[in-house]
Amino acid sequence: MSKGKLLAVCVVWLMLLSVGVATWKVFFAPAAAVSQAERERQEAEQARLEREQRMSRGGAESRYRTEVTIALDGFSGYAVLRSPAFAEDLRRQGIRLNLIDDGADYPARLKSLKEGQADLAVFTIDALVKASAQAGDLPATIVAVIDETAGADAMLAYKQTYPNVDALNDPDTRFVLTPDSPSETLARVVMSRFQLDLLPDDPYIAVADAAAVVKKYKDSRPTDNLAYVLWEPYVTQMLKNDRVHVVADSSRFPSTIVDVLVASDDFVTKNPETVVQVVRSYLKANYDHRSDSDRVRLVVEDSADAGAKLTQEEATRLVEGVWWKNTQENLAHMGVRTGTRLPHIEDMISRVTKLLLESGAINSDPTGGRPNYLYNDNILQQLSSFHPGEDGEQIRGVSLPALSDQQWGSLVTVGSARAPTLVFARGTARLTGRSQSLLDELAASLESTRYYVIVRGNASRRGDPEANKRLAEQRAQQVERYLVGQGVDANRIRAIGVEPSGSTSVSFVLGELPY
Repeated sequence: MSKGKLLAVCVVWLMLLSVGVATWKVFFAPAAAVSQAERERQEAEQARLEREQRMSRGGAESRYRTEVTIALDGFSGYAVLRSPAFAEDLRRQGIRLNLIDDGADYPARLKSLKEGQADLAVFTIDALVKASAQAGDLPATIVAVIDETAGADAMLAYKQTYPNVDALNDPDTRFVLTPDSPSETLARVVMSRFQLDLLPDDPYIAVADAAAVVKKYKDSRPTDNLAYVLWEPYVTQMLKNDRVHVVADSSRFPSTIVDVLVASDDFVTKNPETVVQVVRSYLKANYDHRSDSDRVRLVVEDSADAGAKLTQEEATRLVEGVWWKNTQENLAHMGVRTGTRLPHIEDMISRVTKLLLESGAINSDPTGGRPNYLYNDNILQQLSSFHPGEDGEQIRGVSLPALSDQQWGSLVTVGSARAPTLVFARGTARLTGRSQSLLDELAASLESTRYYVIVRGNASRRGDPEANKRLAEQRAQQVERYLVGQGVDANRIRAIGVEPSGSTSVSFVLGELPY
């Protein structure tokens, strides 16, 4: 194409483009502007009409941008969730709080999350695992740790009938408790940690609630083969009888009976910012009631609002028996903060699931061996730099203090630990590979059992008696060293040799200081 023709083509295209632009400006642009202006006018008119309608009804703009429904029950440990401080902090963020008391019906609670009737809910970890196993689904995820009981749940009995846990090992023993409650979990963990092989397959007497446990106790005789498993304030009420004592309580099994805040998977996916704000407001309200006196006052007021006011003594005992988890402890449990002795939420779920499986409470693991499916650490990660107040929060420890030789000698035997039979090579203290594997399992169990441990070595009676005594002690010491190497606190374990009885293994005795 010649230069002249190319120039002519360019001129033609420029003319066509100019005509098109002029046409748009003359015909289409004004229409588009009019259309946009009309839409804005209609929206303004609609807003005006709505304001007039509200004014005619005496209404106003809502102060809330959203509403959050939390399902829970009347346990006083949830008093912070029912506190004015929690509701007010949410209110300042434009969130209306709606609480539903379902009477501790955990399967119904999980269903309400799945069907969208509740957005968040409170569960114990064991109740969440059990309800999920029954439902065959995982519709909810843990977003925060509320508390763990540290004595608020207890197993009580008459001293003359059951002076310690070992005395429970009888085919006539029955546990009076409320099914699908922390009390049932406490009974199961006691059976899993102690050598109670003589108990019947189903040792439970099921009653409706803790008040019904107390009624059963009042109707019984001191010689009846009954142990009563219940929670505060009913524990305090029963202990007013000097003939009754605590056989075991939840303070001895850390990270086992743990209350958690869970969110519906659907809700946390659609509204992650709201869930973060709910957790933040809860931690702030928990901080505001951090002193024991504030907690006791809150619990008394909360119980009065529920129509079952606690006495000062009952409220104090309950506060002493519950470990409310602060912000830093939540960050530690979720792995956001490292370098602490608090267990990760994933390990807590695994231990509880294993307990439920071994005790027959569930037939299968609802997570399919993936406990990480049951928690969401992203919420706490977004709060990693959050400080609820000016005073710093500390991560509290769960270690037992070191004992003097005199204190070790004064330990009160609680019971014989449920432990595997270890195999030693004949005449030696050397652990076999199989025995090391069994001790690994025992170490994991002892990690969530807060008793002192006495390892008693034994040996054959054949041969030199003194040499056998030394061998018995060496076996106990070898086991002690191995368990400490696997993470068991050296302050709470001691190896001793006993008079050889013919056994070639070791036994484990759990003990506590006398009150």
